[in-house]
Amino acid sequence: MDRRKFIAGCLGGGLGLPLLAQAGEAQAQAGLSKIVFPFAAGAGGDTLCRLIAQEMAPVLQRTIVVENRTGGDGLIGIKAVKGASPDGSMVLVTTGPTMYLLPMVETTPSFDTAKDFMPVSLLARFEFALVVSPAMDVDDFKGFVAWLKAHPNKTSFGVPSNGTIPHFMGSKLEKDLGIPLTRVPYRGSAPILNDLVGGHISFGITTLADALPQHRAKGVKIIAVSSAERSPFAPDVPTLKESGIDLVADAWYGMWLPAGSPPEFASKLGAAASAALAKPEVKEKLTAIGLIPVGSNAEELSKELAANTAFWQPIVKATGYKIEN
Repeated sequence: MDRRKFIAGCLGGGLGLPLLAQAGEAQAQAGLSKIVFPFAAGAGGDTLCRLIAQEMAPVLQRTIVVENRTGGDGLIGIKAVKGASPDGSMVLVTTGPTMYLLPMVETTPSFDTAKDFMPVSLLARFEFALVVSPAMDVDDFKGFVAWLKAHPNKTSFGVPSNGTIPHFMGSKLEKDLGIPLTRVPYRGSAPILNDLVGGHISFGITTLADALPQHRAKGVKIIAVSSAERSPFAPDVPTLKESGIDLVADAWYGMWLPAGSPPEFASKLGAAASAALAKPEVKEKLTAIGLIPVGSNAEELSKELAANTAFWQPIVKATGYKIEN
């Protein structure tokens, strides 16, 4: 499997925000200069990193630069922070799935999230959607299942890439429904939606934010969302759990420091990030692009990571899917 096809839908951005650090601060307090985001400039991650950097700079009294270190489906940036000095000079912001899925699917894991990083805070959540082609002519999940059973040769579905949450959501659906499904990996959500509109595939699993414009334009139909509760962005669409599938699969962005960083600094950094995310103007900008601001602390981030790991590990293991190092 080509590593470049692994994680999709995780976007970042770059922004330098000048603010001189006070000379008398301790090293961990004076050294923060980079938020490393391991994906290219784009929509959700880009905006998230820019906004929190801008808001945290005056609170932490230092220069903050958001740096994109792309490549290896997030591994280049992750490894950069893993190997950085634990002095607060480098901070990692990435998606939860990169931190728990990559160690599961690599033949030889490149990092151990618990041993190599210090958790700081959850930042924002985003959701996935089960999207059907108008060619299916179904109105709800029950009709969707009936259609699949009636058309066993038309069960192909699109995912943004192999090895992603949508990939393993499809595996879970296949098992729970008892219907063989044919996964078709794409490079991102846009070509999936184009093929759904054209009737070339039956359904797809993409981020909700990507699917909403076509859903509202009646080009495709979202019949279920993956979150624990109905999405504020699509309140009329039921969840998978409401539809009888025991699956909650939202994703999220989190913040980490290298292992060995001062706990006091991690706490201060997390508080600054949470305060930024609580600002009405920041919330408005993030919800406009389909992100749900969270903000938390190290303990809550660790619990989220552990719960996601425990949930997805048996699902991923059952598929036998691996990426060769």
